[in-house]
This record gives sequence, structure tokens and C-alpha cells, in this order.
Amino acid sequence: MPGDKSISHRALIFNGLAHGSAKVTGLLDALDVQATMRCMQALGVRVEHGIVHGTGHTLATPRGVLDCGNSGTGLRLLAGLLAGQPVRAVLTGDESLVERPMGRVTEPLRRMGARIDGREQGAKPPLTVHGGNLSGLTWDSPIASAQVKSCLMLANLGASGELRYREPHLSRDHSERMLGAMGLRWVRDDGWLVVDGGQRLDAQDVDVPGDISSAAFFLVAASIVPGSELLLEHVGLNPTRTGVLDALAAMGADITVQAERVVSGEPVGDLLARHAGLSGARIDGGLIPRLIDEIPVLAVAAACAAGETVFADAAELRVKESDRAATTVALLRALGGAAEERPDGLVVEGRPLRGGAVHACGDHRIAMAGCIAGLVARGPVTVYEAQHVATSFPSFTTLLDAARA
Repeated sequence: MPGDKSISHRALIFNGLAHGSAKVTGLLDALDVQATMRCMQALGVRVEHGIVHGTGHTLATPRGVLDCGNSGTGLRLLAGLLAGQPVRAVLTGDESLVERPMGRVTEPLRRMGARIDGREQGAKPPLTVHGGNLSGLTWDSPIASAQVKSCLMLANLGASGELRYREPHLSRDHSERMLGAMGLRWVRDDGWLVVDGGQRLDAQDVDVPGDISSAAFFLVAASIVPGSELLLEHVGLNPTRTGVLDALAAMGADITVQAERVVSGEPVGDLLARHAGLSGARIDGGLIPRLIDEIPVLAVAAACAAGETVFADAAELRVKESDRAATTVALLRALGGAAEERPDGLVVEGRPLRGGAVHACGDHRIAMAGCIAGLVARGPVTVYEAQHVATSFPSFTTLLDAARA
């Protein structure tokens, strides 16, 4: 599997700010991560032959606009990074990214003392960040978001005072793990993440594991295509990211974890997936933040399952690269599936899929979910805008062809 996208972004951003140099192995070579690398280079970070040379907490003011492409992770983390540094920079992205909500980071950053200008009072990019002179913050986040949490942790590196952060459910904790390995001291106190401001980071080598969000497409493919047996090696198994395994297990999938180990502070293992008869399930609550990116392909699994599958408490689907509640339902209906939107998610009734045409709507995960649906549809499936898979998984079609051989 390609390198984990979340860890790849963080390996570049955190080491780029730190003191010293670090070797990053397995960095995801995809459009989102390439955009983050270019942004860090514009801020004075040298990246050569897999080595990230840190700036020692001294970023340069960029000469031009920082273009984050399609990456919400990149833009939100960079907003926090810049807010804590005495620089001025403009963050923007493609036509999808500039419509995604940024108030969730600009509001707390402003309360720390950052000056941030943008469309709709800073709720939409482009964002102009005037950084420096920040104070600590207590922030009780209304949503579980690793991007918000990581943004504020980065900003707090340039702040005086303490960050106290709480969220309704624990979001992915790659930042806590990696920053802790780089010397950041943090604790959890009765549900609050507590971090002292102004701490030093020392560069740390990172071996990026395979991305479980990318693996999810192959786990579903093996589960729904009769006769399948597929081994996926060196996949990240961070417990804040393995909701897709729990959801598929609840649906009756046959997936075994092998050779569990720890690499660069992250749990890693091999996943053996075999075809199994699936049944509908209810997927909601604290499980949702652990699998929010995998819902489009899980909906394809649900279309192949007996009975009804409900995805609830997932309103965050509405503000991804597309409105994924709407685009996932449209995908299944275009292929003869039975699905309907709910305000906080969707419901899928198991029904054989026929051939047809689906539109990715600029969303890499919708494009890949359409391809997986094509493996079991009764007729050919055409996926328009399939080039968007390059956002996170450029080798997707090559690996899919190899797995089918």
C-alpha cells in the first residue's frame, strides 16, 4: 500500500519546523503530499533525497502564495504552523478546497491572538495568516478532528501559555505520537489534551507505514469478490484509524491481522482478507471518526451485504472533497443500488449492482469506490474523472489490475 497520507503530511511539516534533519522513508508520492512539500520548501525547508532539513523553528516568509492543492490536512496544519511563527503568508487551494470550512481552525487561532483574513470572515480560503505573539488557549471542540487538534498543537509551539484541547471522541493521534517522539511533552487530563507552549522539536526519522485508508479499498474488494484472498503488507494499524476493520468485522468480513509490530511509534501489521458473505450493520457514534474517509467504499460493501446498513453521526461527510453523503448515494443509485441520504449520513440496502456510469465529482475516494463497485457489478462500470485518484493513491489502478490478474 502507498504511504499513509496523514503521517506523510506530518513528517514533512513537523520535521521542517524542527531542529536537525530527519530521513523519511515511504513518504506518499501523491498530489496532496507533493503540495505540502512545495509549501514547506517555500517556507525555507530543504527536502533532498528523502531527508528533511529542519529550520530550527525559524520559517521564512514565502515569496508567493502557498497552494495546498486539494489537501484540507495540508492547509489546516499549515495555518497553525504559520500562526505560531512571525511570518505572513497566504494559503489557498483548488476549487474544491477553497469551499471547505476553515472556521473550525481560524476561530480558535484568532482566540490565541493570530490575525487571519479570508473569505466569509475567514471561514473559506484563501486565508492570509499574520503569525506570532500567541497565547495559550482552552478549546472544547464541537467536532472530533485531528486536523483541528494538530493545527492548534502546531500554533502552540510558538505561543506562551498552555493549550487545553478536548473533543467529543478521540480523533486520530498521529500528531501526539510523532510530536512526542520529537520531544514535545503532553498529557491527557480527564479528557483534555494539555500541552505547554513554546516547546522545542528535534527532528526524528520516520518510516511511513502503508495507508489503511487506501488499504480499505482492497479489503472491501477481497471481501465482496468471490474466491478472493489478498495479503496487504506493512499497513498502519493505529487504533484511531482502524474503524474500517471494526466495521467490516461487524458486517461479517474475514480479515486477519498478522505480524503486528511497532514502526516509528506507529502500530503496523499485515492484513489477510478473504471473500465472505456480508450482512448489514449500524455504523455510528465513536466509530465514525475512526473511519470517516472509508465510508464511500464501505457503502459499496453495504450494497453487497444482506439487509440494511446505516451510517449515522457522520455529518462530517458533507464537508469533504465532495459532499460524500450525496456523492456516495449518487454512485450507488447510478449502478442500480438502493441508498438514501440522511442529514447525518446515509442508509444502504443490499441489492445487486448493475453496470452504469458514475462521476467522481472531483473526489478521489468516490472515484476509487466506483472502481471497486465495478468488480462486482453485472455490467461494465465507467468512472468519470478517475484521474482524481492521484490525489492520494496514484498507483491504485495498477495495483487493482495486478490483484485481479
